[in-house]
Amino acid sequence: MTAEILAVGTELLMGQISNTNAQYLSKRLNDLGINVYFHSVVGDNAARLKESLKTALGRSDMVITTGGLGPTQDDLTKETIAETMGLKLVQNEEIYQGIKNFFERINRQMLENNIKQAYIPEGAMVIPNNNGTAPGCIIEKDGKTVVMLPGPPKEMVPMFEETVFPYLEKRTGQTIGSKMLKVFGIGESEMEMKIIDIIGAQSNPTIAPYVNMGEVTVRVTARCRDADEAERMINPVIEKIRERLGTCLYSVNGESLEEVVVKLIIEKNISISVAESCTGGMLASKLVNVPGVSKVFSQGFITYSNDAKIDLLGVSPETLKTFGAVSRKTAMEMLRGLIRRTGTRAGIAITGIAGPDNAADPVPCGPAICTGHSRKSGKPAGLVYIAVYLDGKTECVELMLNGDRERVRHMSCLNALNILRKMILSTEEK
Repeated sequence: MTAEILAVGTELLMGQISNTNAQYLSKRLNDLGINVYFHSVVGDNAARLKESLKTALGRSDMVITTGGLGPTQDDLTKETIAETMGLKLVQNEEIYQGIKNFFERINRQMLENNIKQAYIPEGAMVIPNNNGTAPGCIIEKDGKTVVMLPGPPKEMVPMFEETVFPYLEKRTGQTIGSKMLKVFGIGESEMEMKIIDIIGAQSNPTIAPYVNMGEVTVRVTARCRDADEAERMINPVIEKIRERLGTCLYSVNGESLEEVVVKLIIEKNISISVAESCTGGMLASKLVNVPGVSKVFSQGFITYSNDAKIDLLGVSPETLKTFGAVSRKTAMEMLRGLIRRTGTRAGIAITGIAGPDNAADPVPCGPAICTGHSRKSGKPAGLVYIAVYLDGKTECVELMLNGDRERVRHMSCLNALNILRKMILSTEEK
């Protein structure tokens, strides 16, 4: 079965709100083994909506619409779909009473235009709305299915889960199981070469790699009868990939790198503190976004200026003068000062040039051309030093990151977390 999601609302076309409904519905339809080949958006215009609906019905088995079911004049979805499919609108007494009871419950008067929400296409199956006044409905005609849902996610999601999902589950008799493998520390091309034979031999399950902000995600998907069968089909493929990628594969359940690291340090009861310069608190923010981190996260220092590095972390003024704020020497002194002050088992210090505001015109730098150099230090934008401490052992790495300011900061944090993760794993192996 193929499906198309048709979102209705001029506010979507104007960029006033995001179409999160399409993302949610695509994922849930995928869970049912229903292929979504098209997403469409159309404004609150009857003629254009009719044209979009005809196109969708011509190329898909099922069309799910969101939006346009409200009481106002520009809510045209139900009326337009009924007209397009040659169906009359009839008042549903149960829906009418439900709307009436809703307004009585909130102590507000039901207006005349609310009554239009009680009309549905003749023969349609009603989708109850327990969180609003706009019911949805399902139409089956001429081998095609149209599902109408309201636009607000707080109404649409429960309606889909409570009524539409069970309805579709009975019709498909199958599901699609997926696992998201997360990889860091290896580029997409290199990773693909390591598993190219596994990808080439795929049929069911299928393997699809893609990149997002410096991380590689590999989706392994199986079409099968139920979730248990999906597990049995997917797990052997994951193990083959794990053998090839080793510790670069950090999650098989789609977790973020910070989630994996926080889980590790909580399990090992490893207290942690951080000292940040160019990342400006981003690393601490990533950590505290993970529930439960309060058990192990001690404190963080944002030492953006040289004075802060000296006063808060005890970095030597001579080090800053001789080597600069962005140097291996400074990163190590930041780390040592951090551990002295906090006494945590683990610590991370980051210093670098995020760019591009401190970058000058491109100048030669060895065999390549750098994207820019700091006017103050002559060091290139994207140069970052990360020092990591764990139970008496220390690692310090120099990175040359590309991209804009946000990407350099983001990638600095991911690299720092990954270094700590690997240090913990190497300790476990001994």
